[in-house]
Amino acid sequence: MPECLTLAPTPDPRRFRAPDGALLSPPEGWACLPPGDAGLTRRVKLAGPSWMVVEKRGRKTFSRGLWAPAATIEAARAALEAERSTPSYAKKREADARRRERDQEAYVREFEAEVAAFLRFSPRYAALARALATRVTQHATPVGSGTVARTERIPVARRAESAVIAWMRHQTTAYDTMAIPRVKGMRREVRRDLAQISRAILDLHRGDAPHAAASCPLCGALAGAGATAPGPAARA
Repeated sequence: MPECLTLAPTPDPRRFRAPDGALLSPPEGWACLPPGDAGLTRRVKLAGPSWMVVEKRGRKTFSRGLWAPAATIEAARAALEAERSTPSYAKKREADARRRERDQEAYVREFEAEVAAFLRFSPRYAALARALATRVTQHATPVGSGTVARTERIPVARRAESAVIAWMRHQTTAYDTMAIPRVKGMRREVRRDLAQISRAILDLHRGDAPHAAASCPLCGALAGAGATAPGPAARA
């Protein structure tokens, strides 16, 4: 049965569960390649039979390593190390890093512009809009952050909107300290209710009508972000 399979882990580090429920142990002479080197993992998978061990937690999956013949792993590692030691590979890595940096900078600018477009704050609250767009962008866009801003499944405009609502949920509501019952769908319902409150708070800043900034959760959350406080009329 040494084929290419995707298995689930069990409490026994050398026993894995197949999609059909069967328990499997790696053949003699196989070893585990830990996750972390995507290039090496790809080479080992292409070189012959292997077992990818994947743990699923909720909607997320985590690699627990790739099992394959130890000789295959060592041969792939040696070939890759030799390739990575060449000057041409170093130049390629530098070029790739510069390209990724340029792409990231461009995406950050695009994302912040989409956040501002979603906010549509009145000129009265322009400073707050800039502060909020900056805070949300800084939190959501770093590579590897795992936030909605890093997904490619939805357009950037929707990512920006979702990121604002998520930031509002954590910064302007009591969500992080709520005791939410472990009932299926309850957390989603709480988030939906809090999102409606967050949208109402945002709406307060989209018109010219003044509001009590001292009791506004958003104004309070951004007070230390360098935002200019609203004028006297806005604090009425």
